Amino acid sequence: MPARRESEALAANPLEQFEIKRLVPIEIGGLDASFTNSSAFMVLAILAVTVFMVVGMRKGELVPSRWQSMVEMSYEFVANMLRENVGPAGRPYFPFIFSLFMFILFCNMLGMLPYSFTVTSHIIVTLALALVVFIGVTLIGFVRHGFHFLSLFVPKGVPAPLLPLLVVIEVLSYFIRPISLSIRLFANMMAGHTMLKVFAGFVISMGIFFGWLPLSFIVALTGLEIVIAFLQAYVFTILTCLYLNDALNLHH
Repeated sequence: MPARRESEALAANPLEQFEIKRLVPIEIGGLDASFTNSSAFMVLAILAVTVFMVVGMRKGELVPSRWQSMVEMSYEFVANMLRENVGPAGRPYFPFIFSLFMFILFCNMLGMLPYSFTVTSHIIVTLALALVVFIGVTLIGFVRHGFHFLSLFVPKGVPAPLLPLLVVIEVLSYFIRPISLSIRLFANMMAGHTMLKVFAGFVISMGIFFGWLPLSFIVALTGLEIVIAFLQAYVFTILTCLYLNDALNLHH
């Protein structure tokens, strides 16, 4: 009975799965730099991507195996995304775009495993990724175009009286990019996993005879969450491509 009450208490708190836990306490200059469960799953995601790529391409057969086909499909998927949204000018940035997509995708997918931790369910992680994209794209714009990059904030063909207002709107929308980019990924991953935990609590509380109903919802939601995990990696990456396109080609 105590074990049952403990499991019910855990299921009753769907936000407990997002708790950061210190695995290796580290303090540097008064700052907490501990190696946490979030850090561990980020490292695990990087290792998983590395194994996926290295093992899949270690033979490089003319007639690819299933694993090699998955690697090649991943490569072509991101390459086509970059080509269609940025053009030839985006080719030098393919390694970063591909790494970004694979990292987010594997973090999302690892979070679907039982007793795992979803790295992208934390705003600090998604905001850090979004800021890297935002700062990088802005620097690329200035390096490529100089101060002419600021013309991005001046819409063409706008009447002079409306220009100051629209410039302010363009500047605000530009600086909101990292916020919207990070919140979109964080909110979707957190909401989905919270829903799964809530229905898992219903399974425990409703017992054997009636628990099958919320269990069926969990199965359906799990399939939906897997699709969302892929879509959110795709959306984050394609928006990065669009921002890069603005910086390289100054499209309005």
